[in-house]
Amino acid sequence: MEKSCSLLVHYDKGTAAIANEIKEALEGNDVPAKIDAMKKAIMLLLNGETLPQLFITIVRYVLPSEDHTVQKLLLLYLELIDKTDGKGRVLPEMILICQNLRNNLQHPNEYIRGVTLRFLCRLSEVEIIEPLIPSIMSNLEHRHPYGRRNAILAVMSIYKLQQGEQFLVDAPETIEKLFSTEQDPSAKRNAFLMLFNCAQDRAINFLLTNVDKIPDWGELLQMVVLELIRKVCRTNKAEKGKYIKIIFSLLNAPSAAVVYECAGTLVSLSSAPTAIRAAANSYCQLLHSQSDNNVKLILLDRLNELKSSHRDIMIDMIMDVLRALLSPNIDIQRKTLDIVLELIMPRNVNEVVLTLKKEVVKTQSGELEKNGEYRQMLIQAIHSCAIKFPEVASTVVHLLMDFLGDSNIASAMDVAVFVREIIETNPKLTVSIITRLLDTFYQIRAARVCCCALWIIGEYCLSLSEVESGIATIKQCLGELPFFSVSEDEEAADSSKKSQQATSITVSSRRPAILADGTYATQSAASETAFSAPAVVQGSLATGNLRSLLLTGDFFLGAIVACTLAKLILRLEEVQPSKVEVNRAAANALLVMVSMLQLGQSSVLPHPIDNDSYDRIVLCIRLLCNTGDDHVRKTWLKSCHESFVKMLSDKQQRETEEIKAKAQVSHSQPDDLIDFYHLKSRKGMSQLELEDEVQDDLKRATGQFVKDTDDSNKLNRIIQLTGFSDPVYAEAYVTVHHYDIVLDVTLINRTKETLQNLCLELATMGDLKLVERPQNYTLAPESSKQIKANIKVSSTETGVIFGNIVYETSNVLERAVVVLNDIHIDIMDYISPAVCSDAAFRAMWAEFEWENKVAINTTISNEKEFLDHIIESTNMRCLTPPSALEGGCGFLAANLYAKSAFGEDALVNISVEKQADEKLNGYIRIRSKTQGIALSLGDKITLKQKGGN
Repeated sequence: MEKSCSLLVHYDKGTAAIANEIKEALEGNDVPAKIDAMKKAIMLLLNGETLPQLFITIVRYVLPSEDHTVQKLLLLYLELIDKTDGKGRVLPEMILICQNLRNNLQHPNEYIRGVTLRFLCRLSEVEIIEPLIPSIMSNLEHRHPYGRRNAILAVMSIYKLQQGEQFLVDAPETIEKLFSTEQDPSAKRNAFLMLFNCAQDRAINFLLTNVDKIPDWGELLQMVVLELIRKVCRTNKAEKGKYIKIIFSLLNAPSAAVVYECAGTLVSLSSAPTAIRAAANSYCQLLHSQSDNNVKLILLDRLNELKSSHRDIMIDMIMDVLRALLSPNIDIQRKTLDIVLELIMPRNVNEVVLTLKKEVVKTQSGELEKNGEYRQMLIQAIHSCAIKFPEVASTVVHLLMDFLGDSNIASAMDVAVFVREIIETNPKLTVSIITRLLDTFYQIRAARVCCCALWIIGEYCLSLSEVESGIATIKQCLGELPFFSVSEDEEAADSSKKSQQATSITVSSRRPAILADGTYATQSAASETAFSAPAVVQGSLATGNLRSLLLTGDFFLGAIVACTLAKLILRLEEVQPSKVEVNRAAANALLVMVSMLQLGQSSVLPHPIDNDSYDRIVLCIRLLCNTGDDHVRKTWLKSCHESFVKMLSDKQQRETEEIKAKAQVSHSQPDDLIDFYHLKSRKGMSQLELEDEVQDDLKRATGQFVKDTDDSNKLNRIIQLTGFSDPVYAEAYVTVHHYDIVLDVTLINRTKETLQNLCLELATMGDLKLVERPQNYTLAPESSKQIKANIKVSSTETGVIFGNIVYETSNVLERAVVVLNDIHIDIMDYISPAVCSDAAFRAMWAEFEWENKVAINTTISNEKEFLDHIIESTNMRCLTPPSALEGGCGFLAANLYAKSAFGEDALVNISVEKQADEKLNGYIRIRSKTQGIALSLGDKITLKQKGGN
């Protein structure tokens, strides 16, 4: 059994000290060796050793020592050793210890007195404490505050003992007198804490009679006052009107910790708008005045909680919250934007967007380390504002288009997606956006951004001037044709080769020749023709982006260029009356497409063109050669745009559903009590109390006080730990709350005997940790006992709690053991559905290293039903839009996403195929940054995928 001690030290079991060696060191005169020996003895005692042979040695050689470190270690040793026998009586040798403690309490050095008084706070043996009480009380008047403050704590701990009142009946009165005369802040705090815990009425009376002096009290004392107010108001809510004024007075305290606690106390005690507004103001002031990033993150969490429950008040504070963007920390900036985006209303959107624009301009300076990432977040925030409130789009879209050529590809892509969505949802901006896009297109350097910009040009260039400008811009960015040149020698060699093939003349003597790029070519020995590699025509610097990207082998971009040119030519036929101009433009477009095919099939690039891009470009060539089919024209010019409009409507519908899901749906029972505050007596009530009454009535009327308690869900959380025939029946109700698991264990003695020293011993496996040490209880015949066990959780890895019940009876000398059933902690208690963009999902999928691949093995025959079953079983959100899951082609692929309570991301990809025998086949792949969540989620899916509960 581990010993209870206030000291926690690391102990290496591989270097255990021998008791004889410790004894020799203690008997010597070398103080450092004595200190080292005491530390070793304490370590052994902490790990279960008894070491009874050392006690007399320590009494003889350690007690007389004047060294402060030795005396401190001696007190830790005394805290660890057993001071009572098996029957609970104090051991006779403790008389020696009592005498030493009395001497220490009268020692001229205040440190020795102080540490001894702190040691007495941890003693529970009344026989040892009783003779020391006069010495303890005398220390209340010690000259040094260190002695007085520890003496007060010792008096409090003694008074709280079961028999404490018989020794210190007048202790509260003595401490109250001391409090009124004490000058030391720590001693005053300890004195008020003693009154708070041992004589609460005295503490309340003293507080209410000194209300005007509270702002002048020290920080430590003000914190204890707030703790007292919280405790009193929880037990007697009718009294909170008296204390709200005290809290408001402390909101102006110079201490940041006091202001923070005041704001939290206000929110917990009152829902009146005045109180909530004052708390939010305090949080915002702290947010701007504190330099510690961790403090800022905590304050943003508090503001986020206020946003959830008091959104109307937080809307007025939006600009104060937005000032947190001045912090250079990216996490603070991200959390600030998340809060602000949910508080945007028509009346404040212009101010918010103006601030965001200024921040975007600041990111161009390049001073911050993560400017690119911050700019991307700002662009996404502006995008969200412009979609919710289209009237602000015109003020930001042209500014953001300057970042299409940003070196940060992610932020440039966000701008392109933003422009693509705005140009559809704001038809008035179409002309200006197209004009600006054509002017800045040459600045784009990323292939993905070019693809998106080309699609916009192909879809929204509608007038004659726009179409002609679009074709001219693309042609200018491609540069001069062809993309590569062939030397005269190579042409001669090619013609010679063709001639040889035509006349079927075979040259038998050939040898390899080294080309200019280092590769080999076969050369005829007779002609000795010198080969040279085709040379790439780079063009001028002004014709950069499309040409340079194509010459890197990006033929997917080439296919996009071909499709855009094809759309522009088809639209030119509709708006250009001159057929000559149309034919000239079509011929130039065909020349570009053929040049790209030649480039892809040449030896200039290390890799030839891929089949998909080749087929796409060839399709565009065929389209321009035969443009008379109206059905094909409609497909190219209208169907693609209709699909995009449908995608936007699906996205908007999903966002609307998410907002509805977040909204709190409250229901009240028809017979719930409603108090009409207009009919109440208002005598003596402050305005804030009246507001509080109104808010409480509104919450009660709308059902916000009614918690959604599902009795069946409660029953599911009750786990039977022992059998009905066991001497002790035990069952546990498991409550999971973020980082904590609370086991409420009910123990029932089913025998006719009294069970003594009954102990619930628990152990954990996985990332679980017991917080409290087990205690011993006495259980009467056929009686029950409620025991709570707290367990800390550090990750989402599946954990197991196991243990046993140990007890003694009067008839049997040996201890009896009842083994408990295991409690498995479900990962679903920590997983919650979450949303992320497709780009973020792909980025995390590529980044995360842990993958768990689960083969599909289910009796469900429908792909959509199987997907719904997995979503329900794993408590995840499907990111794939419903429109993409429609139809019955026999294949289904979907992405699921969730976040854990610890901030971990869980990614799931489901790929299902329906076979000929109607069975489903495929794989479910899980990826995460940590191994625990991937394995636990895989085990859960394996268990649930067959359709079982």
